[in-house]
Amino acid sequence: MSSSVRRSLAPLAAAAAICATGTAAASEDIPDKYPESPLYDKPVQVTDRVWSAIGATAPPTYENQGHNNNLSFIVTDEGVVVINGGASTVLAQALHDEIKAVTDQPVRLVINENGQGHSMLGNGYWREQGVRIVAHEDAAAEFADSAPQALESLKGYAREGAEGTSIVAPDETFTDRYDASMGGVTIEVLYLGPAHSPGDTQVWLPDDRTLIAGDIAFHERMLPLFNDTCTSCWIETWDNALVPLGAEVVIPGHGHPTDMATVQLYTRDYLLDLREKIGAHIEEGGDLAGAYYVDQSRWQDLDTFDELATKNAGLVFAEMEFE
Repeated sequence: MSSSVRRSLAPLAAAAAICATGTAAASEDIPDKYPESPLYDKPVQVTDRVWSAIGATAPPTYENQGHNNNLSFIVTDEGVVVINGGASTVLAQALHDEIKAVTDQPVRLVINENGQGHSMLGNGYWREQGVRIVAHEDAAAEFADSAPQALESLKGYAREGAEGTSIVAPDETFTDRYDASMGGVTIEVLYLGPAHSPGDTQVWLPDDRTLIAGDIAFHERMLPLFNDTCTSCWIETWDNALVPLGAEVVIPGHGHPTDMATVQLYTRDYLLDLREKIGAHIEEGGDLAGAYYVDQSRWQDLDTFDELATKNAGLVFAEMEFE
C-alpha cells in the first residue's frame, strides 16, 4: 500500500469508529444525525482530499429531507469537485455551507452520479452559483424522463424543504469517461458499464486508490432493483471493470466508506445469491408468486430489507425467466 493511501486511511478509520457497521432493522424512523442542518449527517473526512456527507440508510422522509445517498466532495488547490447535486436546493445549499467550513476554494464542478432525483434535483442551486454540472448521457436522459415525478415526490415528503427546487439538466454529458482533474489531482469520471441504473458513474482518484463508486456499490442497506436493471450486466461490469481498478478506499452510493471486500459482499454477492435462489426456483417450475418467498434471510439485517427484498426477488424472476 502506498504511503499516500496509508495516510488517507486515517480519517476513514476515524469515521468508521464513529459510525461502524452495526445494522439496524430497516425503518423509516432511523433518526436524523444532524438536526441543526437539512443534511442527515455532517460531512466526514474520508481521505486527505475527499469528504462525504453520508446519507440515511432509509427511504426518503421528511426527517432526512431526501438525504439518503452520499454527497461527496474533493478539495484541490484550484477548486472543489462535488459528487451529486443533492435531492433539493435546500440540501445543495446545506452541503455548500459545509464545504465553505472546510475550504476557501470555490466549487468548480458538480458531477451527477446517476439520473435519480437525489442526484440531480439540487442542480438548480449549483447552476445559480455558476458551477458547471456534468453527467453521463444516459443519466441525463433518465432525468429528463423522470424529473417531474421525482420533483412531485420531493414535494410530498420534504414539504417546505422542496421550496426553490426546480428541474435543471446537466450542462454537459459524456459517454465513457470525463477528465475532471484540477489542482494537480487526477480525477477520472468513469462509466464502467450497465449496473444499478442508466448512466451510473464512478469517480476515481487513482493516485489515492480512492473510488467514489456511486450506486454501483452498496453498504449497510439493501440495494434496490428497478424494472430496467440488468443484474447479470451489473455483475459483469463489477467483475470486468470495477474490480480491476484496484480501489482501496470505497465510498459507495449508500452506506459508510469502506473497502472493496465489503461492498462486494453487499452488492455483487447479494446479486449472485438472489440470482442463484431465483434460478433454482425457476428450475423447479416455480412461478412469480413463489419467487417472492425465496430465502433471503442471509441479508435480513440490512436496512431497507423489509421494503425491498420481495420486490427485488420479483424483478430478478422477471429478468431470469427467459434468459
